[in-house]
Amino acid sequence: MKHKHINIRLFKTTAGSITILLAAAFFSCKPNKAEEIKELTNKEELPSLILKDLASIVSDSGRVKYRFITPEMAQYDQRSEPIVDFPNGLHLYVYNVNEEIEAQVRCNYAIYHQNEELWELRKDVEAVNTNGDVINTELMFWDTRNKKVYSDQFIKISTDSEIITGRGFESDDRLENYKILNISGILHIDEDALESGSSSGN
Repeated sequence: MKHKHINIRLFKTTAGSITILLAAAFFSCKPNKAEEIKELTNKEELPSLILKDLASIVSDSGRVKYRFITPEMAQYDQRSEPIVDFPNGLHLYVYNVNEEIEAQVRCNYAIYHQNEELWELRKDVEAVNTNGDVINTELMFWDTRNKKVYSDQFIKISTDSEIITGRGFESDDRLENYKILNISGILHIDEDALESGSSSGN
């Protein structure tokens, strides 16, 4: 299935807030009938834009910061706290200053809080850093303004040498300098034993 490719640019308004601009042209829709307009009692709950099968780039000052792929995106600009909703999840790629992928995240549901520049990632969240460390949880917040990632939920981190579980998590936005706040278990992985077991099985 082909995805729509749209560039998304972040810019600061006079109030200092961050707003998402979709650099694409859309066809105008026919106006609603009077009966239909009367039924729209709460405009804040209506999305200003819905896109399907979307692949987009988020850039700042001409530099690619993020790229995401999602089955559906709905933008709510009329709310007092505007959001972009991803009801069917997304795959998010994070780029460094050299526009190289330094981390990526998958989840089954996500919200981007525009004013706070905050990603709220939910439901079967899996994040991977450049070292190959895999972080699993049900809730993760990605604060792009303050360049930090955190959660207060159960966390599992799998590395080449160990599996760490616990509750509560803090990290930089590269997912490299991280810590579990309340560790509940550490399982050390014996790679030599795994390799010998695999060899004997053959």
